[in-house]
Amino acid sequence: MLVLLGCALVLAGLAVWAASALGFGRLPGDIVIDRPHVRIAFPIVTSIVVSIVLTVALNIALRLWR
Repeated sequence: MLVLLGCALVLAGLAVWAASALGFGRLPGDIVIDRPHVRIAFPIVTSIVVSIVLTVALNIALRLWR
């Protein structure tokens, strides 16, 4: 069980890294405050997009599973 959880975390980390390399996470509407020595990010639009994509994917997976 721990090995599967570790593999899932590695895959999730790779997905986040690949998405950030493609520019995902810097969508218009995301709030970023850059000051000297401080950077604060509020990825509001990115969170909404991820939520919609996951909702659609899970709904499709559950409909196909039944």
